[in-house]
Amino acid sequence: MKKAFPILPLLMALATAAFSQPTFTLSSQDLGGQATSNAEFNGFGCTGNNQSPQLSWSNAPEGTQSFAVTMYDPDAPTGSGWWHWLVFDIPATSTELAAGAGTPALNLIPKGAIQSVTDYGAKGYGGPCPPEGHGLHQYIITVYALKTDKLGLNADTNPAVVGYYLWQNTLAKASIVTYYRREKQ
Repeated sequence: MKKAFPILPLLMALATAAFSQPTFTLSSQDLGGQATSNAEFNGFGCTGNNQSPQLSWSNAPEGTQSFAVTMYDPDAPTGSGWWHWLVFDIPATSTELAAGAGTPALNLIPKGAIQSVTDYGAKGYGGPCPPEGHGLHQYIITVYALKTDKLGLNADTNPAVVGYYLWQNTLAKASIVTYYRREKQ
């Protein structure tokens, strides 16, 4: 009679190793549960500072050749949500975007990265600006670890096309959700 017990410890060790791998993680020094007027858009009736948050990520999967960052509001009353920020071709050596990096004129994004057009029709970060009295909107900020160093897109590429290329090239992604609302004046 053969004993099968020696294989059980090996399987348990493999399962433990598989589940103890560090996960791809996104964090921010600027974001809590609620966005502030510092992040709010300046336009469309909003009067915020339109400053993109500081973001940092860690534990990118093996094979990562670049990163992308997006900010999306699925609660916008458009039928398709609202894209607030799209940055791609971020070099694989980068692990952070500084606060304010979403303002193209400040030139704070890593060299070679591209900020494309948002649903506001402008390049760079466009902060939260939900309609007054529409309740809390969720803003999903996602970092993507990509299997290509360049998406082959430019700063005039619309959000749907950027999203398609991200979907095709994503190895892993991590997100933070923050919320914002404007009360009726």
